[in-house]
Amino acid sequence: MSKLVAYVATLIAAPKAALTQKNLDGAIEAMGLREVHVSWLAVNGAVDVTFTTQDPETALKRLSLFLKDTQIDYFFQQKKDRRKKLLIADMDSTMIVEECLDELARFKGLQQEISHITACAMSGELDFEAALKERVALLAGVTRAEISQLIERLTLMPGARALVTTMRFHGAYTALVSSGFEPFTESIATRLGFDETRANTLLMKDHCIMGQLAYPVLGRHEKLRALEEIRQAHLIPQQLTLAVGDGANDLDMLQGSGLGVAYHAKPIVAQAARARIDHADLTALLYAQGYRQEEFRQ
Repeated sequence: MSKLVAYVATLIAAPKAALTQKNLDGAIEAMGLREVHVSWLAVNGAVDVTFTTQDPETALKRLSLFLKDTQIDYFFQQKKDRRKKLLIADMDSTMIVEECLDELARFKGLQQEISHITACAMSGELDFEAALKERVALLAGVTRAEISQLIERLTLMPGARALVTTMRFHGAYTALVSSGFEPFTESIATRLGFDETRANTLLMKDHCIMGQLAYPVLGRHEKLRALEEIRQAHLIPQQLTLAVGDGANDLDMLQGSGLGVAYHAKPIVAQAARARIDHADLTALLYAQGYRQEEFRQ
């Protein structure tokens, strides 16, 4: 007889929704569980259900079906090693609300055109490097002063500060790994307290964007390479790594981590990732690790 493994299902409500006892009881029943340990992480907001099972795949499928039309996200994982020691995070549409190149396009009156290219690239419909090259070329002439204006008004994603600060407080190493450009990642990393950043170089001449792409390009494969380099440098095993992103260029990074999470992601990413957040904010990544709301740091 195989050894029973301890699993935990974490249910997390959207910010304006409520997680009720009825939701909880229904989820437990749907998974076919009889003996469980319930621990509320946030009143009406997040809860852990710990249990043992010999058939986790069936329990997961039933939970997914039960929560399909709700405003409740879930994580289903082994209890062992759920608290991570390394956070690797994408920036645009993940740690911040905006897509920086789309916002820079406003200065050229090309937002619609560049946003379309971004959407296609993030959905996996276009080659990432080719799409990046095309967008940078269209942005030629945008000034350093305009870049600074944009940096000042970038909006942090809800829960981003709590995620980074809480994990760092509890000893995790945090890295902002973006296919965007250094002026933006450096600013956001400082605001959020990341330990390290990786990003592309934005070529400038006479205080303006040149319109040419700097090589090498930090894209899909390089994001995975960054994860591996950082975790090996800090002697962190793969199962203790957490990665989060929203675009197709994040897929290798998400699939190469202990817990890879698609955050309000494009369909191709949400379907391929092992875990996803569709409704909640980034604090869901703390609940997924078993942190209680009162443990959050800001």
